[in-house]
Parts: sequence; structure tokens; C-alpha cells
Amino acid sequence: MAHLGSRRGRALALPVGLALTASLGFLPSGAASAADLSDAPATAAVATNGPKLTYVVNVEGGRWTAASVKKAIAAAGGEVVVSYDQIGVIVVHSQNPEFAKTIRQARGVVSAGSTRTAPLSAQADDAVDEGAQTLSAAEAKAAAASATDAQDPLEPLQWDLPAIKADKAHAKTLGSKRVTVAVIDTGVDDTHPDLAPNFDVAASANCVSGKPDTTPGSWRPNPGESDHGTHVAGTIAAAKNGVGITGVAPGVKVSGIKVSTPDGFFYTEAVVCGFMWAAEQGVEITNNSYYTDPWMFACKTDEDQKALIEAVTRATRYAERKGTVNVAAAGNSKFDLAADSIVDKSSPNDTVPAERVIDPKVCFDYPAMLPGVVTVSATGAKDLKSSYSNYGLGIIDVAAPGGDRTEYQTPGAPAVNGRILSTTVNGGYNYKAGTSMASPHAAGVLALIKSTHPYASPAALKALLYAQADDRACTNPYDIEGDGTIDAVCEGGKNKNGFYGAGLIDALDAVRR
Repeated sequence: MAHLGSRRGRALALPVGLALTASLGFLPSGAASAADLSDAPATAAVATNGPKLTYVVNVEGGRWTAASVKKAIAAAGGEVVVSYDQIGVIVVHSQNPEFAKTIRQARGVVSAGSTRTAPLSAQADDAVDEGAQTLSAAEAKAAAASATDAQDPLEPLQWDLPAIKADKAHAKTLGSKRVTVAVIDTGVDDTHPDLAPNFDVAASANCVSGKPDTTPGSWRPNPGESDHGTHVAGTIAAAKNGVGITGVAPGVKVSGIKVSTPDGFFYTEAVVCGFMWAAEQGVEITNNSYYTDPWMFACKTDEDQKALIEAVTRATRYAERKGTVNVAAAGNSKFDLAADSIVDKSSPNDTVPAERVIDPKVCFDYPAMLPGVVTVSATGAKDLKSSYSNYGLGIIDVAAPGGDRTEYQTPGAPAVNGRILSTTVNGGYNYKAGTSMASPHAAGVLALIKSTHPYASPAALKALLYAQADDRACTNPYDIEGDGTIDAVCEGGKNKNGFYGAGLIDALDAVRR
């Protein structure tokens, strides 16, 4: 999925104009056999002259297998960063150019691959450009003047809340403090006055290295880093406290799990860590508004890429077994994810992209296209599919407000901007648009459902989300730009289709028993 104006930005938000934002050789002739590798000494001579890369090694069986594979990893010139024995995924650093090929032949290894194509030490020379639109003082003043006693000062600008009946839901309940939504993203500024009251420190961490770091504040974006996760967090759970905006579920907890590098990449080891950390902390819902770099679509036909898919799939399934519902953004490339083929021009995005034609049945945008994950498309202020949103019959589960260009879908007064208003760093507020903004609306509604049905399983919560969604029929012909050209074709019926899935999420139904 293409995301941002900057080639370094990977989170699923759009800039102001809504522009869409190795396998490593063969074994040497003298390499050890699979049987030998399992017990090879750590001092075995291996090449160390390659770039330092991160790998995921997926193993079969239990802890005994993992222990054996760790010996083989050392023998192949790898250093274990962290081992998630619960799911059989080991994160490794190595400078051996033959590491992936070698370790794949070790007994007990199912798959292994490099999580990146750029060296671990690579740094971007440009900052992530989210392309956000600022909230003007005049807009804020006018909004505050029109706010009712039941509204926070900026709530009149949030057309997205009445679009999903969240304003009516709040009259019944704001959600339960016993429910936490983890924002797996670029980090969350928990010092924001709209986020601090609801922030769950215990469920927050920095997972960028692949291993959780719980140093206080490590989950925050550093100066100059993206505010994407902070914006997402506000949509979910900004407190109803007489300040700023209101979240979809303003009474629940929100945590920050930082998985984005300083230059804006979401690599597999960090994403695995994010899901595992959320699962082990008992988080009820995760929001995932990104695709996992460096491949917009990772293909099971490639030895490296299939290992990345396998690792994240194991992590998402583990989280769901532990009671977590995982929600993800569908992407901003206008792709039909159910098509026979898609042209991907942006992968790998951490070195030199090359155009390739992929089959989305075997090449996945992950985590969005993984089994069990709730995949969310975006709508604008007129409840139509957003101009940029990916779609696809059988892929999209539900739709939610993600915003659009104001000239395409203009909100009703007093709202003035077709994008989504939410929190940003340093106590501020701004507008963004993208499926990144749609996904947290669905996560917030799931948090309200969990608050209403505290003992519901992840499967039951998803079933309620889909059943309660408001049916939204296909929008055909779909000419969102109004230039006479059909921009996308919606397939399916009123109850389930490629644009809106089971329909537009409904916060009011979520709080009805």
C-alpha cells in the first residue's frame, strides 16, 4: 500500500492533496549438512563481511526445537536478538551474506528470511512527511462557540462521530476502563491532555528492535518523528474531558506500542514484537494502520518474503488466541485487493523499488490481508468510499470514516474539512485522511462492544461488529472525482461488497445489549 508523500513514510495516512503518500546466495560447497548444523559449534567459520541485516527464523515444534535451532543460528554467524518461543519465531542479526540460505537447511527451521533489503545501520536523510492540515485558530474558536454542553470544544468539527452514531452512543456509555486498545504504530504522545487521562502505561512499549523496551516514554515519537500514532490514538480514545476532541470510545484505555523506525519503516521484527507484547499484556484490541515494510505485498513464492508473512501470521494468531482482536487499515492505493493481479511499483521501499506484477492470492499486504484480522476500508463525509481507499470483495470486512478531499466529500456544517480531526504531538490537533484514520474508528467501536460484552471472545466481538454494521450498497457508477471516468467498480450485494464489506460501523448498536 502506498502511504505518504515521503518515500520513507509507511503509515497509512495521506498527505494534504491525498497523493498516495534477498534471498542471499547458495551454500558453499563445504557447508555443513542439516544434521551437522543443529549441533555445530558457535565458533564455526562463517563470512561476516556482509551488511548487517535482521532476519526472522520460524521453527517447528516447541522449545527444544528452538534451542537446537539457536545453536545452528550461532554456527551460521547469527546473533539472537529475541526468541518468541510461544510462536516459534526467532529474531536474528547477522552479517553473513549466506545466513538465510544456511539456516533454512537446519533441522527444525520452517522458513527464514531477511526483514529488510537495506543494512541495519541505514538512516534516512528526510523526515516523515505526514502532510497533515493544521487546525486554524478561527476554526477552533468557531467550533467551541457552537459546541453544546455535551460536546468537547472541537467536537463540532468531528463529522466522523455522528457518521457512525458515536455521539448517540456516548449518551449511553463512554466505554469501560477495563478495555485497552493498543496502537501499534509510530508511537503515542501520552502527554497530550486528551490522551493522558486514558493512557495505559503498563501496556505500552517500544518494539522497534524486535524486543520490547519498557523504559518510561520509549513509546513516544521523538522530536521530528511522525505524529501518526498519536493521531490514531486520539480517534480511538481521546477523553471526553472538556478539552479538544472526543474519541470513538472516550472511556476506554489506549496504549502505545512503537514499531516504526526513526525513518518511518515498519519492519517485521517490530510488528511481531508489537502483537506479542499486546497479547502478553492482555490487550483487548490492537489497531494497525500500516503495512509491513519493505514489501507492499509480500509473496509466498519468495523464500525471504514468505518467512515474513509466516512470522506475523503466527503473532496475530497468537494474539487472537490470547483474547485480542486485531484491526488493520486496508491501504491507500485504490487497489482492488480481490483482483487477479496488481502492479506493485514501490517494493522494496527501503532500497531501490522495481515494478512487479503480483497475485494478491499469494502476495499479501500484511497484517491487513492475514486471516482473522479485521480489514477496514475508508469512507468520506458523504459515506462514499474514499477516493484513495483500497477495496475488494471478500477482503474488506467493514468500512469506517477515514476522510477524503473536502472537494470530493464535503461535510455538513459546522464541520469544514473532509479529513479526520484528531490529536497530534505537543498538545495540538490536526487533520489527516487515510485508511489509517478509518481503522481506529473500527477499533474504537470494537472497544465499545467489548465494554458492553466483557466476556465476549474475539470471534464473538468480530461477529457483533459485522452484524451491527449498517448495510451500505455498492456505489456504482463510482466517479468520485466527477470527471466522467469510473474510478473503481464495486462488486457484491447490499449486505457484503467490495467497497464497504459488511457495512459502515455502528457505535450506537455497539452499546446496546
